[in-house]
Amino acid sequence: MTMDSAPARHTGQGGTGPSVGSTGTGITAVRRSVTAIHPPRGPKAEQARPAVRPHRARRRDGVLPLLSADALAVAVTTAALPGLQLPVEAAVPVAAALAALHAQAGLYRPRLAPSALLELPALAGRAAVLWCAAAAVVAAAAPGQALGWSVLLGAVCLQAVLACAGRGFVNQLRRRLRVRRPASTLVVGPGAGASAVAAALHGRPEYGLRPVGLADPVANHAGTDGESGALPVLATHEDVRRAVIQNSVRHAVFTRPPEADERTAALVRLFHDHGCRLWLADPAGTAKVTGMRVAQPADQLWGYAVQPLLPRPARPLERYAKRAIDSLLASLALLAAAPVMGACALAVRVCDGRGVIFRQERVGLYGRPFTLLKFRTLSADAHESATRWTVAGDRRMSPIGSFLRKSSLDELPQLWNVVRGDMSLVGPRPERPFFVAKFSSVHPGYEARHRMPVGITGLAQINGLRGDTSIEDRARFDNHYIDTWSLWQDLWILARTAASFFRFRLGGS
Repeated sequence: MTMDSAPARHTGQGGTGPSVGSTGTGITAVRRSVTAIHPPRGPKAEQARPAVRPHRARRRDGVLPLLSADALAVAVTTAALPGLQLPVEAAVPVAAALAALHAQAGLYRPRLAPSALLELPALAGRAAVLWCAAAAVVAAAAPGQALGWSVLLGAVCLQAVLACAGRGFVNQLRRRLRVRRPASTLVVGPGAGASAVAAALHGRPEYGLRPVGLADPVANHAGTDGESGALPVLATHEDVRRAVIQNSVRHAVFTRPPEADERTAALVRLFHDHGCRLWLADPAGTAKVTGMRVAQPADQLWGYAVQPLLPRPARPLERYAKRAIDSLLASLALLAAAPVMGACALAVRVCDGRGVIFRQERVGLYGRPFTLLKFRTLSADAHESATRWTVAGDRRMSPIGSFLRKSSLDELPQLWNVVRGDMSLVGPRPERPFFVAKFSSVHPGYEARHRMPVGITGLAQINGLRGDTSIEDRARFDNHYIDTWSLWQDLWILARTAASFFRFRLGGS
């Protein structure tokens, strides 16, 4: 494990380590002990690590309190101004319309330093739009009950003031909760900029972010000394993953755009998979983000410009549609390919003896193992090793086995894996546990491939990355497929695969 840290001084059971230095910013961090990060022990450390199922972390600063404050402001405004003449049941659609307007303006997005007074112009503008629209609806439905200008102005002003007061109350409660229960945080970035942000978080507990380490993905390449006060500097993808798990990290603060280098981009996927919330704090004030959505309006962290980095929408309905399409197409393909599969099975039985189906353990979604099915391509007395990379050119392979591999017909039994839910038609190709553990330790983005169900074919395969080809290239194509996934892309990959399905290829995947 590559992890450097400054020696921490402890004074008894309640002792604390040294503080994070000011790093030229004039900020002295509060002295806090740092949770130790230990490497795994025992032989199981070399086995394949199951990927963590993405989960929605429990948010102490969710949108429900703000939604409640806005709905209460609507209810009080409607009740306090008799001239509105709106029925009670109209309060619900009015509150829903206001919530939609606030969401469109980003007024429900996470903030480190929220201020209701700074939001007042936006609140007043949305209140004006809301009540003008309500007045237009009332005038169209009941011309005799049209709202006067004085009533309309009073509703806008009262709505804005009540919403501002309610949000101020919610913000104050959140600050107190953050001070009492800060969330573990990793600061991601190189050098003095990351140390300065960590020092600011230490010194200002009202932000609710307690730094437990500095993640510098390029530290071991840039030759940094790896010391930043009491905070460990995590220089490898494995160090960061272990720190996130052992410290229950819930926030990651980047000091430069995540797409600045490949290793930093791989950390974004790791944090997403563990339910962390991502922020971009820009000490230099010049960061430009192009690979992710950046929320507006802007926020600040002790004077540093900071913005939440938002992942792409999860699109659960499309995920269910993908599974339904997989089941339907795989079932139809099994029926259509039954004569071909019968001929293949008969050829294997006649030429190579008993044992037509080859079974092997592979790693699937979230690192779960499953049994992959293929037509056997080696002789009956030969066994494909779980630690041997390829059997291309193996003398134990019969002519029929070579034909099945080159034509990819040996993959047809995997349609049953798709029907059972072990695999998808399109996704990263599954690999054996030994190689998953090996490649994950060498290629930072390899483990992130298990965010999506594994597949019979994928973006890497239609680009020729099969058999003994670059693992780094495969991982890059697979992660790009996951990051840009859509149903249309799946159909496009299936069409490309079908067009070349019977084309002879060297080696197998």
